[in-house]
Amino acid sequence: MDRRVVITGMGVCSPLGIGLEAFTNALQTRQVGIRFQPELEALKFGCQIAGKPIINKDILEQYFTSIQQKSLKSTGLVYGVVAGVDAWKDAGLPVHAEGEPDWDSGIIFGTGILGVDKFREAIYMVDQGQVRRLGSTSVIQTMASGISAYLGGILGCGNQVTTNSSACTTGTEGLIMAFDRIQSNKAERILVGSCSDSGPYVWGGFDAMRILPRKYNDNPEEGSRPLSASASGFVPGSGAGALVLESLESAKARGADIYAEILGGCINSGGHRNGGSMTAPNSIAVQRCIREAVNNSGISTEDIDLINGHLTATSKDPVEIKNWSEALNRTGSSFPYINSFKGHMGHCLAAAGSLECVGALLQFREGEIFANVNCEDLHPEIASIVDPAKIPTQGIARAPEIIAKASFGFGDVNACIIFKAYNP
Repeated sequence: MDRRVVITGMGVCSPLGIGLEAFTNALQTRQVGIRFQPELEALKFGCQIAGKPIINKDILEQYFTSIQQKSLKSTGLVYGVVAGVDAWKDAGLPVHAEGEPDWDSGIIFGTGILGVDKFREAIYMVDQGQVRRLGSTSVIQTMASGISAYLGGILGCGNQVTTNSSACTTGTEGLIMAFDRIQSNKAERILVGSCSDSGPYVWGGFDAMRILPRKYNDNPEEGSRPLSASASGFVPGSGAGALVLESLESAKARGADIYAEILGGCINSGGHRNGGSMTAPNSIAVQRCIREAVNNSGISTEDIDLINGHLTATSKDPVEIKNWSEALNRTGSSFPYINSFKGHMGHCLAAAGSLECVGALLQFREGEIFANVNCEDLHPEIASIVDPAKIPTQGIARAPEIIAKASFGFGDVNACIIFKAYNP
């Protein structure tokens, strides 16, 4: 018999703040963590705004030794360690400093590009014939699995420790992978998350594609506009989110607090067919992913009362809404409430799914549907499908029962997961 899987810990390192309380407060009070970035102006970027966690020395000293800090240039690794360790502690789990590894605990922590600033430094040193100056941590900071390996060593996890990478779908995909592993009795608990580096070497390619907004450099807080008629591209972001997934038996045995239960999910690809491409989704595959997630969860489409969408503030937002409507066969006032957190913090790329899953789950704890920002001018195509009242611009004091969360990534890859308020 398949086991029930619950979420017992969460952590964030986000443009809205570090830690659950700062993150929750920012979402509840409609704060925006997108700021003007002088380095992007100096490098002649068209889009000079971004969402970036603020990391100071005090924060670094809480998670890294003085020796580790000396050569630490991988921002994604820093964000991931902060979020991951916080989630583990939030779940009330011990850090195994010595002795046997915890054979029942694993890690699936994804990334898109890790350590790009360290790569740049290494390339410069190699080209200058200074290989011996690279140091002993350049490989650890730049290999994709550096983040999961780093966390595995800190926490002493002895089950599967790995890294997944599926563009913007990475975090949500990782949750479904961990859910499957725990449900099939191959692990008791898994730390799941994803992270994304900050900076021009990550964001430059998107700026070159001209898919980032260029007219909000003087008012960055208005730049990310999901669901809006005036949306002109996604604002790049960065950070990390982390969640502890655990079998219900394990969580109950140790008296853990439970945020929510995972009912099921689906991962698929559009195969670059029927309009799908490296940068565009195949709508047939998106709708199939949503429907299969619902079916796998043992619920009906009418049971979903809140969607946390991918919704990047591009021309694809109306397409996504149409796909949700077609997949769920719901329109107008029967459409679920829907929100996007990208208006608050931009599109955090590989970190987006995990950060947004944390935000989605906080709505259970707070008994509130969080507001959208910057979509007062709702896109007319969206308004023709969804009752505008279902796209709140102020928080709604209503506890959701079932939340559908989806992420759709470059490469025509999709993931949808179904969360339910925990009921013993």
